[in-house]
Amino acid sequence: MPFINAKFSETVTPEKELEIKSALGEAITLLGKPERYLMVEIEDNRRLYFGGKNDQPIAFFDVSLLHSAPRKSYEALTAKLCEIAKDAMGVDGSNVYVKFEETENWGYDGFMF
Repeated sequence: MPFINAKFSETVTPEKELEIKSALGEAITLLGKPERYLMVEIEDNRRLYFGGKNDQPIAFFDVSLLHSAPRKSYEALTAKLCEIAKDAMGVDGSNVYVKFEETENWGYDGFMF
């Protein structure tokens, strides 16, 4: 039931895309969510600006999930997403934003969870 949209200001090669996808699959377990239901979107070459500048790599992660998770889990996932951005794309954590969105209504395969 989770969805992660990862946006990067730089080009994501096919190899990096697979690396990021796999890392996100592992990371989502920090919220107690299984990779089995994780959907990922990876966007590259986005026109992202941070503090009015775009002279360094920038990343934005939008995480949507069914219900909620403890704040400590959100903190752990934020740290992990910053690590993924740094390792895979060279994005410093000071140029990463992470947004969490919780919902009580999530449909899948013709039914509602």
